[in-house]
Parts: sequence; C-alpha cells; structure tokens
Amino acid sequence: MASDLKDLGLLLDSKVPILVIESFEEPRVLEMITRLAVKRASPLYVWSVTEGLNRLGFGAHPENDEASTTPDWVLQHIKQDQMPSIYVLCDFHHHIADEALNIRLLREIAMRHPSLGHTIVLLSHALKLPPEVNRYSARFELSMPSEEQLMNLVREEASTWSRHQGNRPVRSSSETFTQLVNNLKGVSLQDARQLIRGAIYDDGAIDQSDLPAVNKAKFALMDMEGIMSFEYDTVKFTEVGGLSKLKLWLDQRRDQFLGTAQNQLDQPKGLMLLGIQGSGKSLAAKAVAGMWGAPLLRLDFGSLYNKFFGETERNLREALKLADTMSPCVLWLDEIEKGISISQNDSGISQRILGTLLTWMAERKSRVFIVATSNDISQLPPELVRKGRLDEIFFVDLPSHEIRQVIFDIHLRKRSIDPALFDLDKLATLTEGFSGAEIEQVIVSALYSISSLEESLDATRLEIAIRQTNPLSVVMHEKIDSLRAWARERCVFAD
Repeated sequence: MASDLKDLGLLLDSKVPILVIESFEEPRVLEMITRLAVKRASPLYVWSVTEGLNRLGFGAHPENDEASTTPDWVLQHIKQDQMPSIYVLCDFHHHIADEALNIRLLREIAMRHPSLGHTIVLLSHALKLPPEVNRYSARFELSMPSEEQLMNLVREEASTWSRHQGNRPVRSSSETFTQLVNNLKGVSLQDARQLIRGAIYDDGAIDQSDLPAVNKAKFALMDMEGIMSFEYDTVKFTEVGGLSKLKLWLDQRRDQFLGTAQNQLDQPKGLMLLGIQGSGKSLAAKAVAGMWGAPLLRLDFGSLYNKFFGETERNLREALKLADTMSPCVLWLDEIEKGISISQNDSGISQRILGTLLTWMAERKSRVFIVATSNDISQLPPELVRKGRLDEIFFVDLPSHEIRQVIFDIHLRKRSIDPALFDLDKLATLTEGFSGAEIEQVIVSALYSISSLEESLDATRLEIAIRQTNPLSVVMHEKIDSLRAWARERCVFAD
C-alpha cells in the first residue's frame, strides 16, 4: 500500500538504528523494503537461521558458511561492515530474550550508528526488545487493508474460482457480500485471501452460512483464546420467548450498526440487560448477534479477574483491542458486576478495570456494540450505568402468562415434541413465577423421569416436575421485588 511504503521510507530516512516490524506477512514486508533500498541505492541483506546471510538485488554476496546461520555471527559481521546497509533479520526474537551476547552486540551496533550507518530491521510475528536496546529502536506497523481493497480481493478470488469452474459465477447477494467484507476488516490481505477462499471454494457461493465460519477463523487468527471467547452458536430471536420491546429497539438500529442505513445517525453504542437469573439475558445477548449477523465475543469479567490477577488491566486492554479488530461485532460483557463491583476490596484493581473500560467506551471509533448483562445493578458504579455510556438499560422480567406458553412451545419443539399434545395455557398457569430457564428445566426433568420407561412425555409428567420445582421468585421473593421496584423507575422493560 502506498501509505505504508511512504511511512516505512520516512522511518528509514530518519536513520533509526533498529527498526522493529511485527508482521506475519514476511514476503510483503521484504518486497517493500527491497523497493525502498533500490530507490535509495542502499545495499540490502536478509538473514535467517536456515539460509544465513544473503544480499537482495545486485552486488557481491557475502561468503556464507555454516557459521553464518548463527545469530552472533551475523551481528559480528554487521558490526565490522563499513558500508552503510540495511540488514533484515528474520525471526530474531528467538535469539534476544536471554542472550546476553546478542543483546550487547545489538546495542554496540546501535551506539555506533553515526559512524556505521546501518539500519537493522528485526522482522518477526512478535518481538519484545530488552530496555537497553529498545531505546535505540522504532516500530513500524503495516496498515490493515481498506474496504475497497477487500472488495476487490473478494471479486478477484471469485473470478479465479469462476475461471476454474468453466466460467460458472459465484452465487451471492449484495447484502451478504457487504457483510463478508465488513467481517474481513482487521486482518491482513494474506489472511483475508485465505478466509475468502474458504467461503467460496466449498460450494461456489457466499451466503449467510459462511459468515460464522469466517468470523470464527478470523478470531482464531488473533490468537486471543483464554482472554475472550468466540461464541459460535448465536441464536435467532424466534428462539427467545417475549422481549418484544427489545426486539423492536434492535431492529430499528440494525442497518445503522451494519453501515447499510440510508440516513447516517449516531452509531449504536450498546445496552445493558438487567434481570432475574434465568430470565433469558444470556440468550438475548446471543440473539442480538444472530439478528444482526455479527460475530459475538464474550468477555467473562469474573474469569478475567481471577485468571489474570495482577495483569487484569493489560489483558482487558488486549481484549478490547481484539474487539476493535473484529468489528463490526457484538461484545458481550457477561455478569459485569463481577469485574467492577464497587464493593470489592481488591486494592483498587476493579477501579482500574473500570477506568480502562470507560476510556475505551468513550474513545472507540469501531463498530463494537456492547451487551452487558447483570444480575445485581446495585453493585455497579453509577458512572457506568448512566445514560451516554450505553444507549439503554433493559429489564428482563419473569415471563408473563402468554410468554410462558411461547417458552413451553419453543423448548418442546427443540426436543422434537409436538406442543399441540399439551394444554399450554394450563401449563403456563401452573408455572406462574417461573423463569424461562426454570420452565426448560421442568421439561428436562420430566424427560429424565421417563427415560428408563417406554413412555412418551405427557402432561402428568410435566405437572409433577412443576410441583417439584421451587422457583427463584419464591426462594428470593424479597430481593426480586426490590429489583423490580428499582427497575420501574430507571429501566425500559424488555417486554
């Protein structure tokens, strides 16, 4: 890309002794450096542990022997070379971490830069320099391909596939094409090409079924497993009972989030789902991503806090950076009160987490829609729940009589049982005060009760399972009433 070439050229002209480039696209970087070296008539050498030292372009090649593949040999060679040159050292991160000799040689070359004039380019997928060397270095980062470049790349790969298939065209709709391009943002051209081929070459089509696989593969390329998880199985709102107001609210903002709206309004920021345990908050979070056809990333604050104690802020920043790279996406902050509770005695860690999160929420430009879920909003700091941080707070209450009928219908069908065989109105009456999760568990329990018998599920078994269940609305009656009272004054009810 022209801007990358220009920026890299400016860094070389600035005479920085050590230039660090972290990239998986080694051929692309070498091609750019070669063009710049030719333009500047500068000798260019490339070293690797397998090939030793080689000169690119014209001129005498160094005499390589077995010793030339060792890192200390190449650094000694650079130190003794009197002709100002560019030296690209590939995958040198393996030879720096605890190698005192190599660190000292790099430092001596850098300190003698005014007389030697060499530029050492350290090219690796990831590289951290020790402090005594880092002060002599600068970093260069390749830009990600633009939307136009990605569109051209999809067309190019589609044309290639078509030629090999007797000019049979690749099937796709304009909406799916746009979604694919959006979901490819944040990866290199090389990786984008592989993802596009994976979508096209299996069936000669780009359709909605390809998007989840592309998103999952893209997430895997980011190498962030453990800090954040990719939720492959999103759901549709047809699998969620009720929540009609939430569905309408999201439907009104779908095109704006995806960038397909005719009128450009403020970008949707996110929402908080507050409610009783088992009321369907997690299912609703998955349904947002399913409704919008966007990848769903799940950040469990409790897990982040416990697993990375002492490094929580850094790992949170990395997780949020990943979300920016995956945009447009839905970021599900699950049980957020576990990470930033105002009552935790944690030496200020939760406050620093909150500061990191609020700063990112205020400054982000990417299309990352936040869905935060919470069971106890009283534990959350007011600066997070105020309007402006998120667009809305929805309260997910226990399902009404009509919605309980729908929930029974959904879960019976999911288990290949015909709901018409049951009096759903009676079942809904018997489950007054039950959450959606408790209704599902009633069905599961009833099925287990007949698993060893040659019987099919009937109403009697369901009624027995209902009578044996003590719903949360009874066990924690006072707390739930208090939560409802709080929500009436401050939230939009999701149904």
